[in-house]
Amino acid sequence: MSGTIEARLAELGVTLPVPVAPQANYVPVVRTGNLLFIAGQIPIGPNGIEYVGKVGAEFSIEEGAACARLCAINILAQTKAAIGDLDKVVRVVKLTGMINSTPEFTQQSQVVNGCSDFIVDVFGDKGRHARTSVSVASLPFGVAVEVEAVIEVE
Repeated sequence: MSGTIEARLAELGVTLPVPVAPQANYVPVVRTGNLLFIAGQIPIGPNGIEYVGKVGAEFSIEEGAACARLCAINILAQTKAAIGDLDKVVRVVKLTGMINSTPEFTQQSQVVNGCSDFIVDVFGDKGRHARTSVSVASLPFGVAVEVEAVIEVE
């Protein structure tokens, strides 16, 4: 049965994918107490890995934000797999966005807004979070953005 958050996702035209299995020696989610630590999610869509390249070269800020939004969708898919019902989310505590960008790129925050805006659109005030946005020299599979999350749950 779909809850409030599932209904909100439907309003936004989003269907959560089946979460992708890790491609290395880690688990996608660790729960300790009421906190979920969601491993960095990359932009994997229905056709596989998307947005391979650097923001500031191959991708604009807007394209980077769309990439970060896709990472957010994958964060929610991992969360749902871990707890079964997204209505059990108490608060999105923190997001860390890593942007594979050119050395001169300085608008990391605008890129990660693609993830943050989506999370707030889905959860409202429960989605307001602390955040870090940084550039990195490269990311797994050459993707443009990776985002990890800490989420408080019931």
